[in-house]
Amino acid sequence: METNSQKRQVLIVDDNLELADTFQQLLEANGYEVVVAANGELALKQLLHRTVDAVVCDLKMPQLEGDMFFTAVERLAPALTGRFVFITGMADDPHFQKFVATVKAPVLRKPVPIEKLLKVLDDVLKSGG
Repeated sequence: METNSQKRQVLIVDDNLELADTFQQLLEANGYEVVVAANGELALKQLLHRTVDAVVCDLKMPQLEGDMFFTAVERLAPALTGRFVFITGMADDPHFQKFVATVKAPVLRKPVPIEKLLKVLDDVLKSGG
């Protein structure tokens, strides 16, 4: 059984705070420790002060969108880029299609069933990027 110090740390980055809160509650109920940031800019500030094991990130957000946040993380914490899961309602947007084609990260379409998120997150953490 995991102790609190061994819980996997997940950063959820999504401007839909209701959805982020729901994901937080469900992930915490499944043994994760979760931090939420409302956009990529706030998420970068979180990463300056904490280490996380994985990132669940929306693509379309104000201030700093998911693709630009990912690019910033490549410079700040390159090993973390292999442990991203993108969630989006904009999967058909040509800008984001081009981006997700260039990264090795799973992309889940909203609405995301929690079982699917848990499986993909577990796979990403096992592979370690």
